[in-house]
Amino acid sequence: MEFDLSDEQRILKESVDRLLADAYSFEQRHNYMKEKGGWSREIWSRLAEQGLLGLPFLEADGGFGAGAVETLIVMEALGRALVVEPYLPTVVIGGGFLRHGGSAGQKAAHIPSIIDGSKTLAFAQLEKHSRYNLNDVTTSAKKKADGWIIEGEKFIVSNGENADTLIVTARTHGAQRDRSGIGVFLVPAIAKGISKKSYPTQDGLHAADIVLAGVEVGAEASIGDFDNGLPLIERVVDEARAALCAEAVGLMDESLKTTVEYLKTRKQFGVTIGSFQSLQHRAADMFVALEQARSMSMFATMATNFDDPAERAKSIAAAKVQIGRSGKFLGQQSIQLHGGIGMTMEAKIGHYFKRLTMIEHTFGDADYHLRRVSDSGALV
Repeated sequence: MEFDLSDEQRILKESVDRLLADAYSFEQRHNYMKEKGGWSREIWSRLAEQGLLGLPFLEADGGFGAGAVETLIVMEALGRALVVEPYLPTVVIGGGFLRHGGSAGQKAAHIPSIIDGSKTLAFAQLEKHSRYNLNDVTTSAKKKADGWIIEGEKFIVSNGENADTLIVTARTHGAQRDRSGIGVFLVPAIAKGISKKSYPTQDGLHAADIVLAGVEVGAEASIGDFDNGLPLIERVVDEARAALCAEAVGLMDESLKTTVEYLKTRKQFGVTIGSFQSLQHRAADMFVALEQARSMSMFATMATNFDDPAERAKSIAAAKVQIGRSGKFLGQQSIQLHGGIGMTMEAKIGHYFKRLTMIEHTFGDADYHLRRVSDSGALV
């Protein structure tokens, strides 16, 4: 199997790495986090100018027609730089819903604005009781003559504070955990009846709890089949999981480099601590964990194109298990090898571990996905 990047993919990798190296130092990131909503509009515009916001969209829709490998390249780079801009909720998730389920009118109304950087999106899916179950939905969408009335609450909506449009999952019929009767709706963030409570998250990003009280949207707001939207949701979330795996690999890669550099410069008893054999062994174990995660991230990327939804879900779940385990091990080792300084806000290594921890709990942790793999029969 061919794992080498094509010439075009290498150029993409070099260009995004060069952009972030120039504009995204740890100190610059700290300044971006102080802006409204916790991220920089200038950086978002530069991502748009470089074409990164239009990568996955078809050329007919104004994009570049890139695939999952290009998303992996970008997400790894964003992870290495600890980027806080809303690429995942806007391009990967929001763009995924539009690409796979959007009508021609919906694509025309939203994709050009995503590509040029003038619009961001947020995925309002999580509810108090739902945890990782995508089909556990109590937010309701009731049909009216010319559209829908949406009622409910959503929590920890990434980019919920600044998003121009919310992608909301809501139940059109059935019981709380039925797999059928779930729709996906495009809701303007300024629609009457929406209220938000915004806050920073542990990894430096921003999220919001959102209440939808009698929010009215038109019939054109529904993406795909409003009575059977779960397959679309599962497909897009699987793509998001694969993207998170790639981001985690970027985080782990930079964490290892930072830790090894620290071992080479920090002195104890008159010598660099990197000369201690026991610490060399720990660094070697970290490298093994990283490479295991990298291979499974590649596998998850390929799995997003599987035709069989069950095979796709099982494969990406397996990748999420390895990513969670590797991220926890490598993050803990990085902190321990840095000593007390690794726990300070001034040291970037702790911020990498925080983001890895948040990724672990986004769309399912390692234990949850291990159960999914087991239930699929893959461990027999």
